[in-house]
Amino acid sequence: MKSLIIVASVILTSLAASAQTAPAAASAANTIVFVNSDSLINNYDYYKAVRFNLQDLSQKAQAEITAKGTAFQKEVAAYQKSASSLNLAQRTTTEKRLATKQQTLQALSQNTAKQLQDEEAEQNSKLYDHIAAYLKTYTKTKGYKIVLTYSKANPSMLYGDESLDVTKEVLAGLNEEYKKETAPAPVK
Repeated sequence: MKSLIIVASVILTSLAASAQTAPAAASAANTIVFVNSDSLINNYDYYKAVRFNLQDLSQKAQAEITAKGTAFQKEVAAYQKSASSLNLAQRTTTEKRLATKQQTLQALSQNTAKQLQDEEAEQNSKLYDHIAAYLKTYTKTKGYKIVLTYSKANPSMLYGDESLDVTKEVLAGLNEEYKKETAPAPVK
């Protein structure tokens, strides 16, 4: 999950970097604001839901792999106990079967890790899209030209006057949008 936080910070930083390419006006101080990405990510309900879902997927996958690994270890232990009573053909067949099972388990572990990484990347992309779409509308409404980001983990901005910090306002708007998206449809 650390990587999700880092990616979210990078997303906000890249949003700020792309916003910085806009031409600077003489009254730039009135058109530049910033968002604390640490606060935004830690309090954005959509991000919390994504993080929870990814953790849930990860835990379920880990439980499945652990259960299959435990069953495999029991099978190996049972074979080791009975190996001396088996003839050469039986031992060879059992060892081949166990080797195949081990390879299958390793492949499952690798495939699961890849699937989780792909899902995390997809969710990071959606997170970026949500924030970018909201900020595009938000900046037009407020008349801002640039939205910078601030994060202790990735400090692209070292200082900003608190009057330019719009984190709470942006967070409230993002969470309101998310609630609308996830609200059940009214019953007719």
